[in-house]
Amino acid sequence: QVQLVESGGGSVQAGGSLRLSCAASGSTYRIAWFRQAPGKEREGVTAIITRSGTTYYDGSVKGRFTISQDNAKNTVYLQMDSLKPDDSAMYYCAARPGPLVPPGAFIPAQYNVWGQGTQVAVSS
Repeated sequence: QVQLVESGGGSVQAGGSLRLSCAASGSTYRIAWFRQAPGKEREGVTAIITRSGTTYYDGSVKGRFTISQDNAKNTVYLQMDSLKPDDSAMYYCAARPGPLVPPGAFIPAQYNVWGQGTQVAVSS
């Protein structure tokens, strides 16, 4: 099965930007970004259907985060702008081999491959 490796995390001040990368060892149907802050549940941020480029966003990041892909490199990117302290978390990318119903849902249990995570810290 595909393997995922995230990179690009770091520390920024509020209002700043970061770009995360998720490099996959092969192709897959859907890749999503999740995040988990200490003491909180893992939550979905955004997802992309790699064949069509269709994207989905959680309301908390819509307009600030952008998911994109480079199919030639099997890499998905997460551009994060206007970062807030509440965005601080470990960010994970996850892959799913088939469609999700409903397509806009972010359900961690329905992703079978996960990366190791990359830390994002936003200071006020």
